[in-house]
Amino acid sequence: MWGVIRQRSGGLLNVTAETGVDELVRYALEDGVGTFIVMGGDAATIQTFASEVAPAVREQVAAERARGGDVHAAEQIEVAAIAAAPEQPSAPESEYDRLGVRPTTDDGSRFGVSAPWDESTRPHRPESGPEVTYDSRGALVGQHLIDVHDMFRSELTELRKILAQVRDGAMSAGDARSALNEMALRQNDWTLGAFCASYCGALTQHHGLEDEAIFPHLTQSEPTLEPVIERLVDEHLIIHDAIQDVDRALVRHINQPDDYASIQVAIDFLTDALLSHLSYEEREIVEPLSRFGFYPGQI
Repeated sequence: MWGVIRQRSGGLLNVTAETGVDELVRYALEDGVGTFIVMGGDAATIQTFASEVAPAVREQVAAERARGGDVHAAEQIEVAAIAAAPEQPSAPESEYDRLGVRPTTDDGSRFGVSAPWDESTRPHRPESGPEVTYDSRGALVGQHLIDVHDMFRSELTELRKILAQVRDGAMSAGDARSALNEMALRQNDWTLGAFCASYCGALTQHHGLEDEAIFPHLTQSEPTLEPVIERLVDEHLIIHDAIQDVDRALVRHINQPDDYASIQVAIDFLTDALLSHLSYEEREIVEPLSRFGFYPGQI
C-alpha cells in the first residue's frame, strides 16, 4: 500500500495503491497535475511503482498530449517515488539523561597555535548502566561542579577583556596583574578553593581541594576513575603554569610596552587549556559526584 500525494490547485490529495494508472493519467490530463510524490515503507512496492507504474503514466500522458499537438508532452509530468526511512528505534537514555544534569560541551573552538595537550590520549570512565538511579540531592551535587566551572569561565572571559584593554592602551599591565591576582583562577593553585568557600564549608581548608580531597574520595569510591583522576591532576598543573605565564607576560609588557604578542599567546593558551579541561572534567566526574558527593557521606 502506498500513499500518493496529488497536487491540485495548491492542495494535497491522498490516494492509494489501488489508484490505477488510468486514474493517475486522468489526474494529469484533466486536472493538470504535474507532479506525483509517492511515499511508502515497503521497498518492493516503491520499486514496482518506479519501474512499472511511473513509466506507464508518463507514456500515456505523453501520448495523449502529443495527439493534441503538444510537442513538450513528455516533459510535463514528473512522478517521483520516495521510500520512507524505516522508523529508527529511539536511542537509550544516557546517564546524564537519567541524572537530569548536562555537562558543558566542548565545541572544539581554539584560539592558540599550539595545543596544551593531546586530547586523544585522555582516558574515559565507563558509563553507568540503566540500573543506576539518582536522586535530587545527587543531581544538585553534580550541578554544583558545573556552576563552579561556569564561574571560572566567566572569569576567563573577563580576563580576556582586561588583556584586550592592555593591548589597546586602556589599562596598564600593572592594573591587569592586580585584577588577575584577585581572581579565583589565580588562587589556591587553581582549584575549586575560592568558590567553594561559600559552598563546601570546612573542606576549603584544604589547599588544592580537588587534588587533595575530592579526587582521592572519588577514586576510593570508584577505582575505575583512577586513570581519569590522574589525567585531571596533570592538566591542573599545566593550567597553573598557564596562569603564571599570563602574569609573566604582563611583567614583560611593563618592561617592554610595545610587546603585546606574548600576552596574546599566553591568554590564548590559557583559554584553550581551561575550556578544554573544564568540559572534560565535567563529562567524567559530574556523574560520579552525583553518586558519591564531594566528600564521604555527603550523598
